Amino acid sequence: MMKRAMFLFIAFVLVLLFAAPSLAAPMVLRFAGQGTLDHTATKMMEQVAQEVFENTNGRIEIRVFPANQLGDYTLVFEELMRGTIDMASISVPSQYNPNLEVTYINCFVNGYPQAKEVFAEGGWLYNKMNELCGELGVRVLGFQVTGFIGVASSKPANEPLVPGVDKNVLVRVPNMTVYKLGAETMGYRTVTIPWAEVYTSMQTGVCDGVVGMDTVAAWDNLKDVMKYWYQLNYSLENFVYLISEMTWNKLSPEDQKIIADACSKVTQMGVDLAEQDQDRHLALMRERGIEVFTYTPEELRPIFESVSATWDQLKDIFDPEMIEEFKKEYAPK
Repeated sequence: MMKRAMFLFIAFVLVLLFAAPSLAAPMVLRFAGQGTLDHTATKMMEQVAQEVFENTNGRIEIRVFPANQLGDYTLVFEELMRGTIDMASISVPSQYNPNLEVTYINCFVNGYPQAKEVFAEGGWLYNKMNELCGELGVRVLGFQVTGFIGVASSKPANEPLVPGVDKNVLVRVPNMTVYKLGAETMGYRTVTIPWAEVYTSMQTGVCDGVVGMDTVAAWDNLKDVMKYWYQLNYSLENFVYLISEMTWNKLSPEDQKIIADACSKVTQMGVDLAEQDQDRHLALMRERGIEVFTYTPEELRPIFESVSATWDQLKDIFDPEMIEEFKKEYAPK
């Protein structure tokens, strides 16, 4: 009887030991995004979460918080540095290092085929951003390209393909030197307006247009006030997939690889998805009666050559050595 009781006890302990991993609560990671609920970027974040959960057998649960639910990109990046947010798909702010604006320098990617090379894992831009973010305790896991940027306007632009000619359009620019320099080189007058006031500013005539938005964002935010869309492709909007180094260091090498592979998979898909999104939203604009202008790379060459000639001016703000490396990689050939 004693032997039977001992056997049952040992069997019970063994069951508990083998069952423990499956009963353990998963590691929960918070994944912050800035795309809207139905944005392709958000869907890609959800795909990462699903793949990681499946490939870790439920050990890691990634909870997705899109649409700035955990704060705007500046706050989210700060929380990544602190380890209080685990992952993000966001624009990278430059308040901690101006060099982080390097991904937004105007006129260095001339089309989607080139974008696949420029934003690829292991490329110069990827390695540079990983180096810069790494100094702040944040690791880069890829780029989510969301589309080329154009100009949304309530009035026609004068000679949009001729740089230096006054476009007779006052445009709102993001509070980044790269955008202001690029827009003014193209011939636009610029003003900095808080993002929350952009729609009202166009509606009331405080400004005539907006630069720094891709086609999807322009449609989502300005379709009621813009009458003209110029697809100038002078910059490429992108979110960067990031993970806090504090979170990364808590993961096993196996789980690090699972998360990195999931992010790499969706970011490689990003360029093709961005092109599809752009084509779809250009069609929506036309259906609504917005005048849409698209151009070939050859037609855009004068703008690209003119703006790229101003890159040396960025040495006053960015690391001059980095700008020289950037020019060597991306100056028009």
